[in-house]
Amino acid sequence: MDKTHLDKFYKKNHAERMKALIAADILTSDDLLLTDALHLTDELADNMIENHLANYELPLGAALNFLVDGKEYVVPMAIEEPSVIAAASAGAKIIAQAGGFKTTISDRTMIGQVALKDIPDLTVAKSNLVQHKKAILKKANDAHPSIVARGGGATDLFVRFIEADNEAATPEFLVVHLHVSTLEAMGANIINTMLEGITAYLEELTGGTALMSILSNYATECLASAVCQIPVDLLKKNDYTGEEVRDRLIEASQLAYVDPYRAVTHNKGIMNGIDAVVLASGNDWRAISAGAHAYASHSGQYRSLSVWKKADNGDLIGQLTLPLPVGSVGGSISIHPAAQFSKRLMGYQSAKELEAVIVSVGLAQNFSALKALVTEGIQKGHMGLQARSLAISAGASGNAIEKVAEQLKQSKNMNLATAKALLQEILTLEE
Repeated sequence: MDKTHLDKFYKKNHAERMKALIAADILTSDDLLLTDALHLTDELADNMIENHLANYELPLGAALNFLVDGKEYVVPMAIEEPSVIAAASAGAKIIAQAGGFKTTISDRTMIGQVALKDIPDLTVAKSNLVQHKKAILKKANDAHPSIVARGGGATDLFVRFIEADNEAATPEFLVVHLHVSTLEAMGANIINTMLEGITAYLEELTGGTALMSILSNYATECLASAVCQIPVDLLKKNDYTGEEVRDRLIEASQLAYVDPYRAVTHNKGIMNGIDAVVLASGNDWRAISAGAHAYASHSGQYRSLSVWKKADNGDLIGQLTLPLPVGSVGGSISIHPAAQFSKRLMGYQSAKELEAVIVSVGLAQNFSALKALVTEGIQKGHMGLQARSLAISAGASGNAIEKVAEQLKQSKNMNLATAKALLQEILTLEE
């Protein structure tokens, strides 16, 4: 990657950006031609969902400056919210100057559940499941031999007992967890097929009745972590010293750890970045988001997903950990043209590498948001893009968008009524 071609990337127009990505050896001229074909055809969309009417589009942009485990990335992000891509890029730039992100990706093990009820003897049921563990795993793997042939498959079995809750009027459940290595796929279909292959046998072993057999999106055995360490001289902001920014940012992190009301917004900011990359990659952003927020509550209280602290030498250290059961193949990843384009743009080779980039984006997003909050406030970064959005809503087009936006930023009230009035003044002067 030749980054010199990406200087002032945000100031380039659309055509210049695409040419810069080609010049930087990130995309090829063929990719440039293919961007016109990124839209879903009616035929493809009609086969992806039921009752298709039209395609709802989101802007697809690129976040820059990401240095993850020593490799540079341009990261595709699909999102409608202003300033998210700018914030991710700005955070990544500072962190890259400090050596970039270091990631740890756990073994990609997904979880499937068979929930059993009406167990006549729990002790006997648990004993039978333990004694026949190998046979259960074999039946699971026999149900999906192709994943086994590629080196994956069911690897382990765990049993959980959920007591009856008199207050909630819920019965007892015996839940069997099947751990499955799905390799490069997220693996929902693989897991569900395996679960169906063992459900009747589990009923036989336990004497119970299966209520349901389904994967869990709470992928606690598929965790991704990113860490960064930033010297204080890179943290200076306006009148704040680097030490002041560090300390205030740590205090903001501490607030999000102890206060669920703050933690929700803190984590939403993290997910701004994560969901945008997951969506661009063609993965299930709803599953990732649900699992992340569940993980934020694994202590018994909803807390911040990230932690910021002071290093022994005074640097700022940030860490983010969450479940990231994404895939690099399968589903819409293999058929959606924009997902395929995103894969070429990012240049990842495996699901683990994709996880590493995504968790790094979440940490960069969090760093930028907290830094803005404890220094200049969050609104300043939103002003430019918000002004342009209001200008367009007011009916501005072409050069008038920027003219209205610039005047809006200087106005006492930045709202739609003011935008309409400014647009009318500009149009009148141009007549």
